[in-house]
Amino acid sequence: MTSTVPPLPFLPFVKPEIDEETIQGVADVLRSGWITTGPQNQKFEAALSEFCGGRPVRTFNSGTATLEIGLRIAGVGPGDEVITTPASWVSTSNVIYEVGATPVFADIDPVTRNVDLDKLEQAITPRTKALIPVYLSGLPVDMDRLYAIARAHKLRVVEDAAQAFGSTWNGKRIGALGDMVSFSFHANKNLTSIEGGALVLNNEDEAILAQKYRLQGITRTGFDGMDCDVLGGKYNLTDVAARVGLGQLPHLERFLAQRRKLVRAYYAGFEGGAAVKLGVGLPFPDFENSNWHMFQITLPLEKLSIDRAGFMGQLKERGIGSGVHYPAIHLFSLYRARGFTEGMFPHTERFGATNVTLPLFTLMNEGDVERVCRAVNEICEQYGK
Repeated sequence: MTSTVPPLPFLPFVKPEIDEETIQGVADVLRSGWITTGPQNQKFEAALSEFCGGRPVRTFNSGTATLEIGLRIAGVGPGDEVITTPASWVSTSNVIYEVGATPVFADIDPVTRNVDLDKLEQAITPRTKALIPVYLSGLPVDMDRLYAIARAHKLRVVEDAAQAFGSTWNGKRIGALGDMVSFSFHANKNLTSIEGGALVLNNEDEAILAQKYRLQGITRTGFDGMDCDVLGGKYNLTDVAARVGLGQLPHLERFLAQRRKLVRAYYAGFEGGAAVKLGVGLPFPDFENSNWHMFQITLPLEKLSIDRAGFMGQLKERGIGSGVHYPAIHLFSLYRARGFTEGMFPHTERFGATNVTLPLFTLMNEGDVERVCRAVNEICEQYGK
């Protein structure tokens, strides 16, 4: 009799961990009858404020909304320029257009994959009003240098820390220092509220303005008093989502520790293997500041007889999911139509064309990492030139 080994379950590149207590808490919110913005949201904002050293925090329905509102609070509008990186999710620069300003890109540092601060400073003009640094995969930029540049040129900063909840800089949590800080709690983030985001602000005046922008510019007083004095939108977070976020917060340190453990296993699994020998690039090994939101490799496509899609297809055939984070923003059609072309930001373009995100989430174990490393090495052995 021939025995067969059942195939391993498919390993996605991301999967949220939500405990039964949180699921029960969501059920309680649904039964309460108050499911939109209410008491759970207030608790979530208070918990986030404590996490960020007591700074005012307001929640929103996405990390995109938080960026846009941050720019509006900073007074960015038509005629202004905002400098950011083209190596991000396209929302980072789309929001600049949304407020009527012009995005100006600075290329990345190919080692950290974050914006090159020398190039960022060189891009400053008299029209520059604000900076949006992006902390790709949870790795902060050099914040001392960033804020020295901002102070020298009298610029506001809206940190795109969508991927950096739980990251630190010199021992202080991202969000506890700096100017405005934008977090995302999308389903693929280290801490999720399914969809959602939060904006860390500098004072109560900014917090009140954020609340106005969050819900049509409305201010309520007493039982029947209502006024609208700014042009707001509909960006509020539901209590259902807030309850999920509240349930995630107590587990954050464990989540971060597990991610670091898995990333160390990735480095060990690739050491001396066919992938690294061929020239597969690994992320910058920061275990002091990064929350390790993603683990991204870059492919030496000139040394492979397969393209990136084919490489990802080979991973899928082995039961392993993967992703691309991200294509270069300036090469999207919307941006080409505004004058951006190939060759403008070569480091970003190479990263955008070659990056592959490998599985990394807290429900994984070191055996899962070994499986991924083995698969990547096998594909490199098979298709390496």
